[in-house]
Amino acid sequence: MSEDTAQPRGGRLDRVSAGLKAWWRRGFEAETPEQRVQRRVSHDPKRGRRIMIAVAAVPVALVVLLVLFDWNWLRGPIGQIASARLNRTVAIVGDLDVHPWSWTPTVEAHDLRIGQPAWAKDKSPDGGQMATVGRLALRLQLRDLLGGRTVLGLIEVQRADVRLVRAADGRGNWEFGGKKGSSAKLPAIRRLIIDQAKVRLDDRQRKAVFEGVVSTQESTTGEGAGRFLLIGDGRLNRAKFTARIEGQPLLDISPSRPYRFNARVRAGATRIFADGQIDRPFDLNRFGARFSLSGSDLNDLYVLTGLALPNTGPYQVSAGLVRDYGRWHLNRLKGRVGDSDIGGQITVETAREKPLLIADLRSRRLDFDDLASVFGMAPATGAGETASADQKAMAVESRAKGRFLSDATLQVDRIRSMDAEVRYRAEAVNAPGLPLRRVDLTVDLKDGVLTGDPVGFSLDRGDIRGVFKLDASRDVPRTDVDLRMTGARLENWIPTKVQGLPVIQGGLVARLKISGTGNSVHKTASSANGSMTFVSNGGEVRQAFAELLGVNVSKGLIMLLSEDPKKTPLRCAVADFQVRNGVARANRIIADTGVVLVEGSGTINFRQETINLRIEGDSKKPRLLRVFVPITVSGPLVSPKVGVETGQVLAQGGAAVALGALSPFAAILAFVDPGLADDANCAGLLREGRRKGAPSVAPTTSPTADAKAAEKDAEKREDEREEKRKEKRREDRDRERRASRERD
Repeated sequence: MSEDTAQPRGGRLDRVSAGLKAWWRRGFEAETPEQRVQRRVSHDPKRGRRIMIAVAAVPVALVVLLVLFDWNWLRGPIGQIASARLNRTVAIVGDLDVHPWSWTPTVEAHDLRIGQPAWAKDKSPDGGQMATVGRLALRLQLRDLLGGRTVLGLIEVQRADVRLVRAADGRGNWEFGGKKGSSAKLPAIRRLIIDQAKVRLDDRQRKAVFEGVVSTQESTTGEGAGRFLLIGDGRLNRAKFTARIEGQPLLDISPSRPYRFNARVRAGATRIFADGQIDRPFDLNRFGARFSLSGSDLNDLYVLTGLALPNTGPYQVSAGLVRDYGRWHLNRLKGRVGDSDIGGQITVETAREKPLLIADLRSRRLDFDDLASVFGMAPATGAGETASADQKAMAVESRAKGRFLSDATLQVDRIRSMDAEVRYRAEAVNAPGLPLRRVDLTVDLKDGVLTGDPVGFSLDRGDIRGVFKLDASRDVPRTDVDLRMTGARLENWIPTKVQGLPVIQGGLVARLKISGTGNSVHKTASSANGSMTFVSNGGEVRQAFAELLGVNVSKGLIMLLSEDPKKTPLRCAVADFQVRNGVARANRIIADTGVVLVEGSGTINFRQETINLRIEGDSKKPRLLRVFVPITVSGPLVSPKVGVETGQVLAQGGAAVALGALSPFAAILAFVDPGLADDANCAGLLREGRRKGAPSVAPTTSPTADAKAAEKDAEKREDEREEKRKEKRREDRDRERRASRERD
């Protein structure tokens, strides 16, 4: 090897050695690619030029590749990726066109097909396609993207056909695995074109079917220039449906500025108007609006909202609406439902397995008919009353059948579809014929079980308190009710007056405890079991009225016709009914007045909604002329008739038999109110019956130990008062004899 040939090798070795030493001195510091290229170029000029040419050729090659590239080669990979992400088949059957050479690159997909998820294929009428789109175009704004904002310059949809399905269990084919209760967060869109897209919704959970078309309009000239319109027309459950959403021009939209809009929706008799803004276009998880809502029945809103609201009369309400991801807030709610005003706050949480409605509502004045409508009852439909066409038809049908209890079917599937926590208060109540003044209810709905605890009604005097539970989680719903009335007055429930004075007055307590099964009020009452008891523990009654309870022609009729204001004591009165299979049978009906002792019997049939009672009375004092015949109360519950059994005349001596029926009396009093067992008048009635040696009638149910003890204590205390009462009775009898002789 020649010296000329060896020299370059030596030179190369020297350079390597020098490089290693330099590397060692830098402490293992690595060269950057630019330093490496510079070093090689400085020692090998030809090799450096080759590297520079190769680097410059890369973008040229990419440009040539992009120009000559057939984008249809990506249809398969794009479809496979989308199918995996969306859990359904996605395919671009037509051409895929991409126009990348712009600050606004555009992508067009022709004949796009999105299949149904596996669970929805058998529910789709066209064999498994969720959507077909003739042409979908997207345009990206690169300048906004470089500035950290995502803005789409264009979304264009042509010849679209969308089939939406929701299963009975709540699954929707438009849900792609996102968090429940949150909608898609869309980017800002500067132009949206939808050309008559066909939409069909089959909602098996809400039992709703919608068919219609959706389109957009945006005019740059003429009336309404620059306004954006989203329009929907069709039929929802065969009723006309229209939606018109109008907003600011999209052209100048910015993700950092709120977007104003207003909306008008009509679905059958329901009308919705909204005026609001989206804080960050188009993040539909956060927006606010002021809206008004009207319709014929709040229950109809279930199809639109998925909320199981009660049946009502025509309504019109307004509120501020705020959506905060999975929470919807209705603030400053006010309006009217039927003939009642309504106000308060409502929150609905949707980011749960089932929606949760939390409400605090109040009325300044509640029309009692509107509360009855909640239970499916027909409201009053006369002049000045507010009622829908359906309610008027229900009222006509109820009158024709002579019915009071509703046959409206309970929608158990709706009750099971949501949970609720509701507080309702009414400061005043309009209830003609009833002494109701205020209402206070707290209702909880959880897993198909509706509980009212407490249920409170304030009366003119006294109140009604208790609980109820409707268990709709069962195959056949079950209802349990336990209500007590305390501190009430007879004159408020029997308001009849003569010469401006009540015919009867005194204290009144009662208890209703029943359970029944059925999917309507009428069916539940028809199967009810339990008891209902009414007790008056002292008062006064017009003597003429008391005499007529025994139909004493010589006394009561004459005194009533002469409007004699004379009164007699009402010592105690009891009406105790045992309810079995929808029939309330009187265990005992008894009233002890100063002049007549009254006993009754009979039934109230909730299945047939009829009443059949028989009242017998016997005078406590001798009469020169006596004609005692039983009084009957019979006929439909809505319009019973009062008559007499003229074919039978009662013999004297009924008082002892009536008193003998009181042997389980303390148990009855303890059931209604434990404190009543100590009542002097009622306990004295029992005591007097026993001292007269009246026969004992076995109770239908055994008294409890507490009731027996209460009875024993009452008897002991009554002994101490017995002598005084005897003396007073002797004075009353003497006075009555003298007055009778004077009248005769």
